[in-house]
Amino acid sequence: MEINPNFSPKAAEDLELVKRAIANDQKAYAELMVRYKDSIYFMILKMVNNKEDANDLTVEAFGKAFENIEKYRPDFAFSTWLFKIATNNCIDFIRKKRLKTLSIDESYESESGEGRRIDVASEGLDPEEKMIKKQKTDLMRNIVDKLPVRYKQLVVMRYFDEKSYEEIAEELSLPLGTVKAQLFRARDLLFNTIKKGKEKM
Repeated sequence: MEINPNFSPKAAEDLELVKRAIANDQKAYAELMVRYKDSIYFMILKMVNNKEDANDLTVEAFGKAFENIEKYRPDFAFSTWLFKIATNNCIDFIRKKRLKTLSIDESYESESGEGRRIDVASEGLDPEEKMIKKQKTDLMRNIVDKLPVRYKQLVVMRYFDEKSYEEIAEELSLPLGTVKAQLFRARDLLFNTIKKGKEKM
């Protein structure tokens, strides 16, 4: 990869970090995350207007970006590429959330007075999407495995088992507020684990 002459100094630094990350330098991944974690989070928060969803989607965005980092091409800044991934992931989330709010069992009347049913396309993943999801999951599990046991359990239940906060609280016999607080702490630890460098992993 050659540096685009139109790159700003920061974009040029990002490209060097990307090169190191592709060469499996874990500190480079950490530095990229530290640089953009907050801006990605606040951009997503504006889109979903929910702090918990924004935190989840921020983790997912970095997971997808790092899993596919070899596909990045320096025709434009790394930050542009990263924000596009985060935005597209967020749009997919919003679409799925809206689909889930539709009641497919209820009918409605058309203008002619005829009863109509709502048909919703299957949300099942095709083989390629399943593979991508598995790769992303494997990548995140490598990071999550380094968390303290109690936080690791919460993260696995929330992100890998896709349980709701209420389900986690019930299963672990914990107050809902405690679950949310500890998951917030767990997410913070995830970022800090990478920030401090995964050379200890």
